[in-house]
Amino acid sequence: EVQLVESGGGLVQAGGSLRLSCAASGFTFDDYAIGWFRQAPGEEREGVSSISSLAGSTYYADSVKSRFTISSDNAKNTVYLQMNSLKPEDTAVYYCAAGYGGDDLSALRLLHLHEGDYRGQGTQVTVSS
Repeated sequence: EVQLVESGGGLVQAGGSLRLSCAASGFTFDDYAIGWFRQAPGEEREGVSSISSLAGSTYYADSVKSRFTISSDNAKNTVYLQMNSLKPEDTAVYYCAAGYGGDDLSALRLLHLHEGDYRGQGTQVTVSS
């Protein structure tokens, strides 16, 4: 059974930090790009960041560049999203997703199309002003 389980969300004040984790199981981790999306109430889904499995190349939405960092621990089949300098507009449900393909193009596709073959249930991030 394929599972993507997010954790690490919560309530934080503006300027604070959170680290999200996405634990993957049930598929060959090295064959997939992993990405993070977010969706706020009444808003469209937005691609936040993605990472390719072959080269470990990372990609970010302009809105989070220099504040968020994605990383992967392939030994643990886990991807992390370190979020610093959080803003109220970062408030959303954050989803982890996996898209087939280990190359950089697959990671870019995952970020910009913000759809994957598998997706987790999401974790709420709330940033208070």
